[in-house]
Amino acid sequence: MGASEAALLLLSARNCGDWRYKQIKGLKKLQDCSSLHAFRGLHSVFRGEKIHNRSNLSICNCQQPERVRKTIIKGGNGKSMHAVSPKIPNLTPDEQNMKQESGARPFSEGFKSAASVNSRPRTNTESIEDEAWHFLRAAMVFYCGSPVGTIAANDPSEATMLNYDQVFIRDFIPSGIAFLLKGEYDIVRNFILHTLQLQSWEKTMDCYSPGQGLMPASFKVRTVPLDNDESATEDVLDPDFGEAAIGRVAPVDSGLWWIILLRAYGKCSGDLSLQERVDVQTGMKMILRLCLADGFDMFPTLLVTDGSCMIDRRMGIHGHPLEIQALYYSALLGAREMLAPEEASTDLVRALNNRLLALSFHIREYYWIDVKKLNEIYRYKTEEYSYDAINKFNIYPDQIPPWLVEWMPSEGGYLIGNLQPAHMDFRFFSLGNVWSIVSSLANIDQSHAILDLIEAKWEDLVADMPLKICYPALEGQEWRIITGGDPKNTPWSYHNGGSWPTLLWQLTVACIKMKRPEIAEKAIKIAERRLSRDRWPEYYDTRRGGFIGKQARLFQTWTIAGYLVAKLLIANPEAAKMVINVEDTELLSAFSSILSSNPRRKRSRKGVKQSFII
Repeated sequence: MGASEAALLLLSARNCGDWRYKQIKGLKKLQDCSSLHAFRGLHSVFRGEKIHNRSNLSICNCQQPERVRKTIIKGGNGKSMHAVSPKIPNLTPDEQNMKQESGARPFSEGFKSAASVNSRPRTNTESIEDEAWHFLRAAMVFYCGSPVGTIAANDPSEATMLNYDQVFIRDFIPSGIAFLLKGEYDIVRNFILHTLQLQSWEKTMDCYSPGQGLMPASFKVRTVPLDNDESATEDVLDPDFGEAAIGRVAPVDSGLWWIILLRAYGKCSGDLSLQERVDVQTGMKMILRLCLADGFDMFPTLLVTDGSCMIDRRMGIHGHPLEIQALYYSALLGAREMLAPEEASTDLVRALNNRLLALSFHIREYYWIDVKKLNEIYRYKTEEYSYDAINKFNIYPDQIPPWLVEWMPSEGGYLIGNLQPAHMDFRFFSLGNVWSIVSSLANIDQSHAILDLIEAKWEDLVADMPLKICYPALEGQEWRIITGGDPKNTPWSYHNGGSWPTLLWQLTVACIKMKRPEIAEKAIKIAERRLSRDRWPEYYDTRRGGFIGKQARLFQTWTIAGYLVAKLLIANPEAAKMVINVEDTELLSAFSSILSSNPRRKRSRKGVKQSFII
């Protein structure tokens, strides 16, 4: 570590209340339990019942057994109440007695009690929204007496929780938005700051460490005995950066969602002090530098492996998937708004602006598909070697799948799922398309055309439960080759054409932005018929979404939160502005300038000619 890096580390530690600064100053104890403690070193956190190396955990020594910890929590009626943490408000005494290792209700103990809570019948006077708020609050996780997130699922019928009892960054986004819309800002602020502290960890997988800006996929709060004192306990944060994930894939979308939530917090709460903090600015810059780093790629899109986003299993989305590009564009625009104006950030802002322009041009020009573009691809010439080629990516017309020719409506269009040399993934991916509307990655005409297609193909994309994660499903030999015969991603199940109710909230934001909320309202009414009755499943199976998913967890938190956010935004459309990106006028002007000239122009050498001696 160089002198400048050491100085930066010391400054960051001082500002964050980091234990390293206190150690440097000769303090051996963590004196302030309200501080956020980040620990740096090899990630050797246990995955069993004993903590072998507690120095690598974020620890708070504030859980003495005789101490009663209190926090202010707003109830479903918006009124403040005092609740003993981590007990959940509005529960019966029997329900309040349940205490989970992670701060939420127990999964390894007390299945009967948890089941009685989650399977309680809804009363005649209780609305679906009231029930949803009950379950969302029941999923809250506490760290040192303060709420820091929500677990992925609170399903008492499952004996094996896997990692569903952890707080996932991408899963918490709809929960965070729901709490913001309710005026409960603390849980979102705590989540942002604690995940930021985890970002500073050194991540290691088989002796290799990824970039510093990587955010964790998830974290878990564990309550463990204090060293040499079994009568007292401490809370520890245990993050997963992908080292324990299925397939060991780094969560590329975590950092992008973190920036989007940070911007939403500032816009909704009016508290800009959070994004102005030195540690938050530093964390945001680390994410940006990781995303903007130069590589061998010729395209402005972000290159990722399979399974690095919501579709976190092998589904043939490696390369430049639309979902990542839409989140990337949204995060870049949001970060540009929040970056503090300072000379040290000049180069970063310049690189950010250049990427925004190139990314928007690339996606709008090369990912867009409608009847006109489909006919153009059908007539492509191949093997064009020139700087002004029409078929730049050497796409073979035979790649056009038969289903698409029959499926594409005369009105409407969409952004394809992926684009690489000699390969176009023509599948319709819902999240990538609706978030392209939200982020303004798609232009106004394209945004309306996407919603036109959703309406025209309602029976395929919505049917009995919104919203298909992708269409169509991979089947037969194609499924075996692309997924490797994944038994969880069988045709029309899970990520392979399953229906995911959590996508309701993103669809709602897109519809509100384009002033077409009736589309979202129709989808919400369809979901309301079944979600509560089916106990809030993670996803639905079959072509029409008629069955609860064969491996779907019940009481899935982002299903619950996605529904709540959709309902709250329909009731208050103005609030959607917290996540919407308006088309940038400067980018639009520059984009028009590029289109007015020949985008297939020959390249020219820039700068002064130089002679070289060989």
